[in-house]
Amino acid sequence: MSEFSAPPSSAELHGTLAFLRAAESLKYMTRTSWTSDGSQETVAAHSWRLCLMALVLASHFPGIDVGKLLRICLVHDLGEAISGDISAALQAALPNKAEQERADLVQLVQPLPDAVRADLVALWDEYDAAASPEAKLAKGLDKLETILQHNQGAMPAGFDFLFNLEYGATYTRDHPVLVALRGVMDAETQQRAREQAANPGAA
Repeated sequence: MSEFSAPPSSAELHGTLAFLRAAESLKYMTRTSWTSDGSQETVAAHSWRLCLMALVLASHFPGIDVGKLLRICLVHDLGEAISGDISAALQAALPNKAEQERADLVQLVQPLPDAVRADLVALWDEYDAAASPEAKLAKGLDKLETILQHNQGAMPAGFDFLFNLEYGATYTRDHPVLVALRGVMDAETQQRAREQAANPGAA
C-alpha cells in the first residue's frame, strides 16, 4: 500500500493553482511601513515574519496549538490580496473594513476545493473574532510585528511613532510573553520618537 494519498483531481489542481496565482498579489501589495533598506513593506513580508515570530516563540506558549496558530497567522491578511492593506491610522474611519476583507477573502478562495475553502474562511473568522487562545495570540503577535517593523524600518519623515504606544494594546496586555515584548518595543518606539524630535527632517 502506498504511503501517499491519491492526488487531487484535475479540477482541484487547477483551482488550487488559480488561488495561488491570485494570492501572489500579496507579494507586491504594500503596507504603510518600510523595511530597514527603505523599501516599502509588502503584506506577504509581514505575514512571513509574523509566522516566524510565532514559531520561534512557540516554546513559551504552553497549551497553544502551534500548528493552528501558524495557520491563522498565514490566513489573517489573505483578503488583502484583492483590496490591499488599510493602515491602522485610517481604520477608525472605515468601520466596515473587516466586512470588506472577509468578502475579499471569500472571493479569493473561491477556486479552492470546498473543504479547503471552508477551512480558510473559518480560520479567518476565528481570528477576526479572537474566538480562541490561538486567535487572540495571533492578534497580539500581529500588532507586535507591525510595531517591530515601524521601529526597525527607514520610516518617512514625520512618521507618527507615538501612535504605536497605544496600537494593539488590547491584544498585547494579557499574555506574559506579549507583555514583555511590548515593554521592549514601547521603549524602542519612544527612542525613535525622541530621535525624530531631535531631527525632524528624518524618521
